[in-house]
Amino acid sequence: MPELPRKKVGIIACSGEELPEGTITRLAALRVLHELRPEDTVTICLPLFLAGGEADRNFARFYPTIALDGCDKQCAFRGTEKYSSRPAAAIVVTDLIARHGLDKPHGCRKLDAAGMKAVELAAQEVADTVEKLLEKGER
Repeated sequence: MPELPRKKVGIIACSGEELPEGTITRLAALRVLHELRPEDTVTICLPLFLAGGEADRNFARFYPTIALDGCDKQCAFRGTEKYSSRPAAAIVVTDLIARHGLDKPHGCRKLDAAGMKAVELAAQEVADTVEKLLEKGER
């Protein structure tokens, strides 16, 4: 019997450099990719995706993808939906911060304690979502 490729979940994180929440999305995505779910995830480069990266766009068409956005502009979600398909899940860091009652994070290159707490919460939420998507066997 041939061995089929293992199903993975794509993470497409916000590239916003002007807000701490953009930094939070990228650090959270890397934590999931390297520590929490390394066997189950791949990252999708949002700038390349938007510029026409067909490999990333095709992945998002056929595999579940999580849009991890820093703010309510939801650039990762909207770009994925426009150029591939609707993401299987969406996480918005500003909503996560409000839901958990965290202090507003500060620092874009170096996050403060509130920002690092938001990274941990976002990473765990992404990891939990990956688990749910793979259990359900969603698209």
